[in-house]
Amino acid sequence: MWIFTDTGFISVVRKEEHPGVLTVRARDKQSLELLAAKANVEVKRSPQGDYPYRVFVGDGPFIEWFLDRGGDIQYDNFKSRVYETRGSKFVRALNDVWAAMHQVEDDEARSPLLDANGNKLRHSDANELTEEQQIAIAEQFALAAQERVLLSEATEPVWSDDEEDLG
Repeated sequence: MWIFTDTGFISVVRKEEHPGVLTVRARDKQSLELLAAKANVEVKRSPQGDYPYRVFVGDGPFIEWFLDRGGDIQYDNFKSRVYETRGSKFVRALNDVWAAMHQVEDDEARSPLLDANGNKLRHSDANELTEEQQIAIAEQFALAAQERVLLSEATEPVWSDDEEDLG
């Protein structure tokens, strides 16, 4: 899984040989620092790996970190926020990803929305859940996720400093 936050970019995988641990990798150390602090682990270097920095964390600390990132959203434009937290170099890379993702829009993504009378609509909200209903559902999911985090057990494998992970 790739995750972009206002603090960086990470790639998260679960290695077969360590099923209870998430390997979280990054191109730069700063992208992992908040997660490492949350999980009370060190950021490891793997200069020969696809991602030169990584942390090894249990599901609980990772989910807590992820919920923290969502809870910290107080901005209305992601790239502008990242410019404040990571600077122009990081935003240039984000713009490249943003532009590349235009390639996956489906055929109807940009076709006009019309109501029953043929009038253009801005959003396809008719016959959908109301905003209040969507918020209530989101709050229920957040509470359930928080309960799962509290019940999970964090495990940390012992890694040697010279162990390299090329995945």
